Amino acid sequence: MTPGVKKMPILSTSVQQESLEIGLGDKNKLHLQRFFLKKKLGTPVLMLHGSIENGRIFYSENRKGLAPYLAAQGYEVYVADLRGRGKSHPKISRHSHFGQTEAICEDLPAFIDEIIRRRGKVKQHWIAHSWGGVLLMSMLARFPKYAPLVKKIVCFGTKRNVHVQNLDKFLIIDLFWNYTASLLTKVLGYLPAKELKIGSDNETKKFHHQVRLWVKSGYPWVDSQDGFDYARAIRKIKLPPAYHLTGIADTCLGHPNDVFAFIQECGSKNYRFKILSKENGNLHDYDHVNILTHPDAVKDHFVDVSRALA
Repeated sequence: MTPGVKKMPILSTSVQQESLEIGLGDKNKLHLQRFFLKKKLGTPVLMLHGSIENGRIFYSENRKGLAPYLAAQGYEVYVADLRGRGKSHPKISRHSHFGQTEAICEDLPAFIDEIIRRRGKVKQHWIAHSWGGVLLMSMLARFPKYAPLVKKIVCFGTKRNVHVQNLDKFLIIDLFWNYTASLLTKVLGYLPAKELKIGSDNETKKFHHQVRLWVKSGYPWVDSQDGFDYARAIRKIKLPPAYHLTGIADTCLGHPNDVFAFIQECGSKNYRFKILSKENGNLHDYDHVNILTHPDAVKDHFVDVSRALA
């Protein structure tokens, strides 16, 4: 074996998966993809995707990705699809009027309550990619009753404000997200990110608008719908231990400086923060997406995440 390269773990062929549906109101069905070992149901893990994404960031059809990897280690993994994304339905269209306020106040409690219904009030781990981490922390601020239930939180490339100034920020945030995407949502009534091939799933007009506000440098962590002050509320909570990871090649959507700024905004006291890079001992200089999708992640930082959850 090459010195310095970890041995590739073999995923157990006994990892099972199933699709679960949760009714939400009269029309909406939320989806959870569950990964587990039949002989052992370990600690539950909830995984949440970010904006213009769905749960497939955590798994593929041939059982690759963080979700099946952790299931093979004995965890019971639940991968969420927010309303209208992934296998949740109906799909997002110009008639979809929900936003991130509904995700925080309705979707996330529904996912967590479903896990509680199945497993009781055992401790859970929460894992998020990108904007999913903002949503989870916002939900904790709104519903602090869930905080004692969480054993650890792991966030990949999670930031709220984008403070960094560089070419990628200008092209991705200023030019596309703030201008082009805003124009598209006004004309079409939603953001067709999947059709444009700039995301794995579409976004509602309201969700895009609310994210656009929060991403602005210096914009307060306050709900645009009802004025709830998340920044103030979260500092009153004893937060679970957190592990934040981002890639050195993530130049905009999860820039290390912006990720660290979000850790400070949450007021986290018990946390780890790691920048994944060759210089720091990793196999690659990871970016915002391949931090979860790179084939080598399973023998690199996924191993560290599994240890952190133990």
